[in-house]
Amino acid sequence: MSTVFDPGAAAARATGAILDDTLRGSSQGVVVDSPPGAGKSTLVVRAALELAAAGHPLMVIAQTNAQVDDLVVRLAEKDPELPVGRLHSSDSDPYDKVLDSLANVTKSAKAADLAGLDVVISTAAKWAHVKNVEPWGHAIVDEAYQMRSDALLAVAGLFERALFVGDPGQLDPFSIVGADQWAGLSYDPSASAVSTLLAHNPELPQHRLPVSWRLPASAAPLVSDAFYPYTPFRSGTGHGDRKLSFGVASDGSGPDRVLDEAAESGWGLLELPARHTPRTDPEAVRAVALVVRRLLDRGGVATSERAEEPVPVTADRVAVGTAHRDQAAAVRAALAELGVTGVAVDTANRLQGREFDVTVVLHPLSGRPDATAFHLETGRLCVLASRHRHACVVVCREGVADLLDEHPSTEPVQLGVTVKFPDGWEANHAVLAHLAEHKVRWKP
Repeated sequence: MSTVFDPGAAAARATGAILDDTLRGSSQGVVVDSPPGAGKSTLVVRAALELAAAGHPLMVIAQTNAQVDDLVVRLAEKDPELPVGRLHSSDSDPYDKVLDSLANVTKSAKAADLAGLDVVISTAAKWAHVKNVEPWGHAIVDEAYQMRSDALLAVAGLFERALFVGDPGQLDPFSIVGADQWAGLSYDPSASAVSTLLAHNPELPQHRLPVSWRLPASAAPLVSDAFYPYTPFRSGTGHGDRKLSFGVASDGSGPDRVLDEAAESGWGLLELPARHTPRTDPEAVRAVALVVRRLLDRGGVATSERAEEPVPVTADRVAVGTAHRDQAAAVRAALAELGVTGVAVDTANRLQGREFDVTVVLHPLSGRPDATAFHLETGRLCVLASRHRHACVVVCREGVADLLDEHPSTEPVQLGVTVKFPDGWEANHAVLAHLAEHKVRWKP
């Protein structure tokens, strides 16, 4: 007899094992792999609260100021009495002003001012400048896969044990210089903190969160199979638990038909005629903007496990994802022409970690004459395809599958470098094959 998968119980078991290793284990590090929307921040906050309650003051390392401020707010919401330190830069506007209203939060640009507080939180860049302090017994590193190993080396002397939490499917750490000369070396500074940590300490306990609470049942199998083949996960909801519908009927146009398909199946591909185009393809950009305009005009409402009553899909619950900043700027201009404001329009790098009801994606390979390593990077497509709770619409020109077949990877093979899997070429094919089942052809 097959047992019914209980997502809540599976997530609770995983979290219990992680916290047990973190609080009572003897290893110097614990690594947690998390799929999109599995509750990384929730785990970080809970681990911080339990360590502090057990009498273990700790430092928390995040990668951006926005992540730091978000964690401070979450900790204050969970325990308004917990003394929290926000270590910030000396810039004129170094933190979110909402922190000023939190009585339990002490803010300073000097680590010495925050000594003795239960939890001190800052960015990896700021921690790297902290010197001559007593090391913390514990640290938590949030978004550890987005942290370069050289950044970890810069702060490693500040703590004795650490919990590393991150998403292995997201974009690799950003580097503005070439790192080929270090490729294959165990101390490659451009590698992620986690990969370097495990290369030197393969015995460290590794855990994974098995459930995505963001991705719907229509999306989790594709994202898991295409981007997380060795760390599969399930959706926390079942088919029918969420529903996207419209108050205004379709007008029969391509944008409306693809929205209906996405509302029904969770995915939609608006395919434009094949053509090599500039990166800011005017027709594709306008198609993206029209999809968003029609989504809002038709009065989209979402039903989910979060609320019994249908909730309107407003502009702030919609995002547009692109590969390049100039594409995002072009989409913003097109949306402004159509009178649309409040929609998040940005690159995969900047949308990473965020969550929306509906996303509209301009495919990274749409209209391109070639398939470069940048456009084939697995994490880029993974981020774009995993931001939504209800539906994802992809706008793309015809011919990407042929383009992939004509441009197999020509990157040089480097000795000693762990092959990144899944391969971007293969992941792109898997996603395209799935989207082909939800295709709407449209000639603008």
